[in-house]
Amino acid sequence: MDRCANVHGFTAVTAIEPMSAAQTDDELVAAVLGGDEAAFELLFARYRRSVTRLAYRFFYRQEQVEDIVQESFASAYFAFGSYRGGHEKSFIAWLSRITIRTCYDVMRRTRRAENMLNELSQDEEATLAARLRGAAFASEIESAAISRDLAAKLLQRLDPEDRLVLTLLNGADFSVSEVSELTGWSPSKVKMRAHRARKVLKGVLHRYV
Repeated sequence: MDRCANVHGFTAVTAIEPMSAAQTDDELVAAVLGGDEAAFELLFARYRRSVTRLAYRFFYRQEQVEDIVQESFASAYFAFGSYRGGHEKSFIAWLSRITIRTCYDVMRRTRRAENMLNELSQDEEATLAARLRGAAFASEIESAAISRDLAAKLLQRLDPEDRLVLTLLNGADFSVSEVSELTGWSPSKVKMRAHRARKVLKGVLHRYV
């Protein structure tokens, strides 16, 4: 990617010290802002797997996940001027928020198409019904749906915000405070959305019980 020297008010350096994998994230970000593309490549190599794992929480097709990884890093690249570091986990937390926003945007754009492509087959409906009949309580039903192979197809029937909060809380095991930080929502909104999402999911699941 080519960065214009005046995008963030930095002038590209003409002689750049070789980048080291031992450099901190904040140092690498500063180097990128100074015009060093090698620093961005190091950040990409350092966090590509983390972004990929997070994207796979929402999407299961490899090509779609790869697109999200590329889009997330591209968004991060052009937003480095807004990055504020200061502690060890600053960059990955910042990058994770960008990845979550990217996943959310993709869910909004593709929801209708995914619903059409991911209708349950008769065999899948029978399998899901058999599993759910073995779940005695609603909380077990939710857990079964989110942890099973059919989870993606079921969650894609929810609104993007409902799908987002359930995936983060139940699928990725983030806490309410962590989800609040990742999404920018208040803790009370996270709890409210989670309650609403579980209610909607129960309605979907009860069709198969």
